[in-house]
Amino acid sequence: MERSTVRILRTLLIILSLISCPPLLHASDDPMDAGRTATIDFLLEQAISRGLIAGGVVVVGNHDGILYRSARGGRFPTADSAPLTERTMFDIASLTKVFATAPAVMKLLETGAINLTDPLTRWFPEFEGSGREDITVLNLLTHTSGLDDSAISGGAPLNEVIRMAASEKQWRLPGNRFRYADTNFILLGELVRRVTGASLDRYCRDNLYGPLAMTDTMFLPPAERLPSIAPTLGSAREYLTGIVQDDVARRLGGVAGHAGLFSSAQDLARFARMLLRGGQLDGKRIFSERVVRQMTAPYFYSNGAVVRGLGWDMDSPYSAPRGDFFSETSFGHTGYSGSSVWIDPQRDLFVILLTNRLDYRDIRLFNQLRSDISTISVAVFSSRATTVPPNRAKVIELLKP
Repeated sequence: MERSTVRILRTLLIILSLISCPPLLHASDDPMDAGRTATIDFLLEQAISRGLIAGGVVVVGNHDGILYRSARGGRFPTADSAPLTERTMFDIASLTKVFATAPAVMKLLETGAINLTDPLTRWFPEFEGSGREDITVLNLLTHTSGLDDSAISGGAPLNEVIRMAASEKQWRLPGNRFRYADTNFILLGELVRRVTGASLDRYCRDNLYGPLAMTDTMFLPPAERLPSIAPTLGSAREYLTGIVQDDVARRLGGVAGHAGLFSSAQDLARFARMLLRGGQLDGKRIFSERVVRQMTAPYFYSNGAVVRGLGWDMDSPYSAPRGDFFSETSFGHTGYSGSSVWIDPQRDLFVILLTNRLDYRDIRLFNQLRSDISTISVAVFSSRATTVPPNRAKVIELLKP
């Protein structure tokens, strides 16, 4: 059976299951037609009942604002747990790459402080004589450097990451082959510090989060924020609240280019709206329109099988949140802790999913949740005319109010 047919049947099964279920209320302050939103709420409830997540927050919006919001479940998987809200902060894991590091690098590109074609050795003399002198900033942003991740254990973790990257015995030449590795963005986070003299967290606070009024977005959240942070599971199955889940990011002091950022769905929605508005929001210009287009333009790798933006994912093995109906110009990213975002300038739509994930073994099921929420969100909320295959048109009509 074709993959597209399987997806259609799965979506129809979701709709049929709702027929026998009472309507679910949603967590929006705005009056909404329950028929338009019950399917997304149902998906969150099902994920909670299966033990996939303790809870989740979904926000759907466009350049003008929020179209739909829902929060299900609590901070902990217990009946008396405090409920999640749109302002609940989450460890957004690898979303750090696209909400902190890549935008910081783009700010430096915009000011002319660096170039995409800069060799790695311009900012990292540690790579001189390593045979990796041809690696560029572009290669790091698109995961085409040929570098891989390595376990670190020493007392100077950043130096060890750099040393191990410069001395890998098995690595591929940079250029056309996509190979996702946190090392690329650890180096980019350090590049921001070396170019500006400011740590990544301070640079992002001053140049991104402050101007955008993203008050829930930060590295190393202070103790007074802990009651509003959703915990993550550590390697020993213990709950970590306000402490980054990623072990390497913890070793790097909680501020790293690949992980460590905490944020809320409300804040991430402001960032997504800024991108859909060509780099500005509420009268504050963060990027020029040219830089936004450059950051989200497609780069084709691995013989065309992988499409990436600068930091952003567009079409790759990690593109589950793209769903079935987002356009080819859309972009997004996932985070291991249970977060994802997908943004579509053509549809003028974004979908944010933040969860406190419990099951890390069933990757397929979790990616299905990401995909289904995006598919249904686009079908229900997209305001742009969409050309879809005839066999999918009926699904859209069934989902629309």
